[in-house]
Amino acid sequence: MSKPGAIAKAMSALKEDQLKALIEKAIKAKVSAADILAECRAGLGEVGERFNKGEYFISELMFAGEIMKDISAQLAPLLKKGPKPKARAGAKHIVMGTVRGDIHDIGKDIVVLMLRGAGYEVTDLGVDVKPEQFVAAVKKSGAFMIGMSVFLTTCCKALQDTSDALKAAGLREGVKIMIGGAAASDMVAERTGCDSYGATAVDAVALANAAAGK
Repeated sequence: MSKPGAIAKAMSALKEDQLKALIEKAIKAKVSAADILAECRAGLGEVGERFNKGEYFISELMFAGEIMKDISAQLAPLLKKGPKPKARAGAKHIVMGTVRGDIHDIGKDIVVLMLRGAGYEVTDLGVDVKPEQFVAAVKKSGAFMIGMSVFLTTCCKALQDTSDALKAAGLREGVKIMIGGAAASDMVAERTGCDSYGATAVDAVALANAAAGK
């Protein structure tokens, strides 16, 4: 078995080959997939911190995201057999997605990565997400916030529709809505019934922290 923290350290340093070797070693040593995933998440958090400090850039964030996707796919069969990973103590839930009619996801994926690194549990609904899908995800997760990405100006109506859908479901008062993307702005947020706009992934984390009272 590798030393405690070795997986997290390899993840934070983006040493993919070393990380894969450590994970294989941990699996053979009967370490639970949930514990392995927890270490990877810790390393991912450090990646986010390095990005905030200017030590890592967008390319490193995207690379970290790809590594994490590969690890999650590798561990998925083991997670089904073993104990499920527990939500981090005190972690708050955020639902993320690119709005209906829009299939751009690079910016959203970076925000998801940063939010997870900051300690939030994130449900990523992907792209072309309908208002009712956001509502269903909030009901299921108990999320205190949703984040919507919108790249195309023609899709901005979906922001208002989602806000209205949350209100119709009786969820709007307890859920903050932040938006981002090329078509988003403070004015768009105000006009579509959303609470805040973040220009960057760092802004998104700051908005989440403010809403969570951190």
